[in-house]
Amino acid sequence: MNEDAKRCTLGVDSQYVEVAAEVFSLLSDPTRIRIVLALRDEELSVNHLADIVDKSPTAVSQHLSKLRWGRMVTTRQEGNRVFYRLTDEHARNLVAEAVSQAEHALEPRTAHERAGVAPGASAHTHTHSTHRTEDRASNGKCPAR
Repeated sequence: MNEDAKRCTLGVDSQYVEVAAEVFSLLSDPTRIRIVLALRDEELSVNHLADIVDKSPTAVSQHLSKLRWGRMVTTRQEGNRVFYRLTDEHARNLVAEAVSQAEHALEPRTAHERAGVAPGASAHTHTHSTHRTEDRASNGKCPAR
């Protein structure tokens, strides 16, 4: 994808803004965030997820149904058991960034700063000034065609 097309999807008039709000809405529940965190590296059954997030299998199944509707998780059936996994890295990255933002908001020094890890070497690999510079350069507008 070329830079102009990528920037265009990030503009204030992007056709994806409403869908992006729905994505954030789907991830606005702490249990769903915990489910995404649990599924980061492996696929899990409903019962295993229920144990990890300390909720009933029925409640976890309802949350998974919403995440599946939003195409954030997918399933694989093995006999009569269903295993869930993240569809791609996008939900994982969104949740990781949200948790990192929460850490920045609540802690004077984040865990990666306390550990002496350089900002570029951590799980969140951007610098805040990079985003601000890119936003100012494009003014949130699509390039002229």
